[in-house]
Amino acid sequence: MDNPKRILSAVIPQRIKNAAHVVEALSAAVWFRFPARGLTIVGITGTNGKTTTANLLTRILEKNGHVVALASTVSFRIAGNEKTNASKFTTLGGYKLQSFLRTAADAGCTHVVLEVSSHALDQGRIAGVRFAVAVITNVTREHLDYHKTMEEYRRAKGRLFDLSDAAVVNLDMWEPEFFLEKAKRKVTYSLVETEADFLAENITLTLGGSTFSVAETDFILRLPGTFNVENALAATATASLLGVPAETAARAISEVSLIRGRMESVPNGLGATIIVDYAVTPDSLGKLYDLVSTMKKDGSKIISVFGACGDRDRGKRPIMGEIVSSSADIIILTDEDPYFEDPEQILDEVESGIRNKETDTTLFRIRDRREAIRKGLALLSSGDILLVTGKGAEETMAVGDRRIAWNDRVVIIEELGSISAAL
Repeated sequence: MDNPKRILSAVIPQRIKNAAHVVEALSAAVWFRFPARGLTIVGITGTNGKTTTANLLTRILEKNGHVVALASTVSFRIAGNEKTNASKFTTLGGYKLQSFLRTAADAGCTHVVLEVSSHALDQGRIAGVRFAVAVITNVTREHLDYHKTMEEYRRAKGRLFDLSDAAVVNLDMWEPEFFLEKAKRKVTYSLVETEADFLAENITLTLGGSTFSVAETDFILRLPGTFNVENALAATATASLLGVPAETAARAISEVSLIRGRMESVPNGLGATIIVDYAVTPDSLGKLYDLVSTMKKDGSKIISVFGACGDRDRGKRPIMGEIVSSSADIIILTDEDPYFEDPEQILDEVESGIRNKETDTTLFRIRDRREAIRKGLALLSSGDILLVTGKGAEETMAVGDRRIAWNDRVVIIEELGSISAAL
């Protein structure tokens, strides 16, 4: 039986719900004595890369001597004290966001780094917050269940720039001009466009990260992939608008070796590589598998455990299936966050895009995510790669209106322990 609250939400027009969000946010701003006014706030939006960019920027600002607060998809951090974001929201609701800002201000923070989702921007959850800098990492297909078209999705992202004094724009993204035209004061970055203010040159990629230079500054990045070079550039460019020199940014970035749930490696005694990653969009999956394919050794195989989120953009599911099947040797489809949708239908739609796989040989459907991970581990040989994607560092799984305790990395470690005990 459907949740009454869910039924009610479905019949209320979105514009009415948005108005309620704005009233909540502004009322909370008054209640908490307008905490944003005393803070330098950076808003980071984009389909992919927000969490990594936000964490890199936070480290840079701390390296420069600032007391920083961070609210990201993964965690909340205030003046060095961190806790997991278990809300499953990238951006908090208006009341909780203003409460977070007040706590940050009272803790002596001078700067705040916020991940800002397109939903939060469209709904007005960030009303009452003025941003010193808006950052756009990219815009690729996502959330079309809500925004309906890519143009509407991009327009929602652009609202952050209307609330900001300066902007950082990725020139390599789809139609950056839309955001450049909105920016009052702007800094740009790129891997290829020579007119960018921050251009990564002399890029050398390794499995452990990369090195590159920006003007006269050399960078050592311990996060792999060209997409992380982009994230590092975004953080460095943003820091420059806040008065932080590139040399300080480079030192801070070199100290970051892990973003939880993003290309996170799980140690094991199988001689294999096990990676947990959040990738939930066609673009992020494509970039992830492009990178992992370069890690594959002759004679080894890539095993994928993944699914798709329920009650979200259904059109991307077959696209994701096709992307994974083009690189993975074995696919294990499993539940992710079904919410109120039929899990079998979700997997049917993902499977419709999968090519060149044989059922029960190179393609398995195991809805129980723990059993799916167990199967992936059982199929591993030395030198193989196991990719578990879709949840990253999340701590819960959404099934209907329930939130079940879940963490991919923890489950993998538990199952590895069972394997060791059986040997």
